[in-house]
Amino acid sequence: MTNDQGGQAKAGKPGLLARVATRLSSTELEFEARELQADAGRQGATPIAELSDRVDATVCGSVRSVTLRPRVNVPALVVELYDGSKTINLIWLGRRRIGGIVPGTYLTARGRVTFKHGIATMFNPAYEIKPTRGH
Repeated sequence: MTNDQGGQAKAGKPGLLARVATRLSSTELEFEARELQADAGRQGATPIAELSDRVDATVCGSVRSVTLRPRVNVPALVVELYDGSKTINLIWLGRRRIGGIVPGTYLTARGRVTFKHGIATMFNPAYEIKPTRGH
């Protein structure tokens, strides 16, 4: 496929100049969101924005926050995971911390999705910490 002089590919796909201009005009957050969505797709994960209630799913993304919700009887570790489309709360009951899970960590989680107060949530999911995004 050849480009015309305006940097547009003849078949309607953006040419190199158009892609560079789009990248330069995008905000850093938009760029990160696109990268996370592409990484999740390579992992075969379901986009968080497309999750349904009471289905088993695999999601992956970057940890945005880690919070301990102390309860009288059972502590709960809450991790907010972002995949570029939306966030999901991963909740481990009875855990105060999980080594290696800190903000910025990239991980894959598998479990049953439920919606708690309209927010996608997985309780006690299986997880795998990825050394680098998309691998």
